[in-house]
Amino acid sequence: MICISCMFHKTSIYRQSPGSVLTTVLYQDMDWDQFDMNPKVIAAVKKDLQRLTKLSSMDVQCLLKTVSGTLRKSCMLTALQLYQDKDHCTSQHQKLSLGCSVLDSLLRGGIPVVGITELAGESSAGKTQISLQLCLSVQYPYEYGGLESGAVYICTEDVFPNKRLQQLIDQQRTFRADVPLDVIQRIKFGNSVFIEHAADLDTFYNCIAKRITLLLLRGVVRLVVIDSMAALFRCEFGAKDSVMKARYLQTFGAKLHSLSSRFRTPILCINQVTDTVDETDVAQSNFGLLDKKVSPALGLTWSNQLLMRLMASRITQSEQSPGGALQHTGSVLRTLSVVFAPHLPPSFCCYAVNLEGVKGVKVKTPL
Repeated sequence: MICISCMFHKTSIYRQSPGSVLTTVLYQDMDWDQFDMNPKVIAAVKKDLQRLTKLSSMDVQCLLKTVSGTLRKSCMLTALQLYQDKDHCTSQHQKLSLGCSVLDSLLRGGIPVVGITELAGESSAGKTQISLQLCLSVQYPYEYGGLESGAVYICTEDVFPNKRLQQLIDQQRTFRADVPLDVIQRIKFGNSVFIEHAADLDTFYNCIAKRITLLLLRGVVRLVVIDSMAALFRCEFGAKDSVMKARYLQTFGAKLHSLSSRFRTPILCINQVTDTVDETDVAQSNFGLLDKKVSPALGLTWSNQLLMRLMASRITQSEQSPGGALQHTGSVLRTLSVVFAPHLPPSFCCYAVNLEGVKGVKVKTPL
C-alpha cells in the first residue's frame, strides 16, 4: 500500500513536466529504459519497489503500467485532432446554450463544455439571471442546446433566489418557444437544481472536492455555478497576504479544471468588479460601448485560470435614450461582452431581463 501511494506521488511529479521526455514515456508504456534520467536513479527505484513489495521484476513493470494507466485518465490528443475534432471525446464543438439565439450567436453556440467561464459585472448587471437561466437550459435535450442533466449552484454570500428560479420555470413554455411543449412538460426543472452554501475557503474546497464530485460521479449534474468567487476572498486576506491568496486561487482553479475535464462539465464562476485607478487599467477595461472604469476582481492569478471571460454591464438611461449610444425603448438594457476567449473575438450584444428570463435585444446604433 505504501509503495502504491509512493508511485502515485512520483508519477504525479513526472506528469507536471509538460513537454519533457518523462511525460511522453509515462503516458505510453512506462518504459523506464527510455527515461532521460541517470541510470543509477532508475535502478534504485526498481530495486526499492522489488524490495518493498517482494515482487518480481516483471510484476514491478506491470505495477508501473497499471499506475500509469490509472493516472492517465484519457488519451493525449494532437493539435490536429483538436482542430479537426475527429475524436468525439474532445467535444470541441459542443456548447451549453443560453436559451436565446442572440446570446448564443455572440458565443457561437453557448458556454464551452470544458473549461472555466467567468461572468463578471457590477451589481444589477444580470449575472445571477444568466446563471439561473443556464441552470434550466442545461436540463434540455442535446438537440435543444442542453446537456440532459442538472446543475449545482454554490452560493458563497447571498441566499439562493428560489422565487426567481420558480418564476423562470413557470415561464419556460413561453420563453422556449423553439422546444415542443411535450418535451418541456417531461422535464422536472426544480428537481435537478442542487444548492450548496459555502461561506469560507475550507468549506468551499470541501464542497467542490467531495459533494460536487459525488454529484458529477452519479451523473445527476453537468453544470457547476459558483456565485461568487470574489466573496470567498473579500475578508480572508489583507494586502500582505497576496502570495497565500494566489495559492488558494491556483488550488481552486486546478480542482475546477480537473472536474470540468474529467466530467466534461462547464464551470461558470460569477465575479464582482472593482474600480480602477490606474490609467492603464482604465484603458484595458473598456469592454463594449460603455466607458466603465472597472475591472474584474481577484487579479491576474485568477484570470490565468479562465478559459473565457464575459463582462455584463448595465446601460445608463442617457445612453439608452434617443441621441445616445443606443436607441431602445422598453426595459433597461444591459450588455454582454466577450473580454477574452480562445475561440471568440472581442464583441458584445445587448440583452434585457424580464419575467420570462434573459433575452438578447437587437438595437439600433446611430450613424
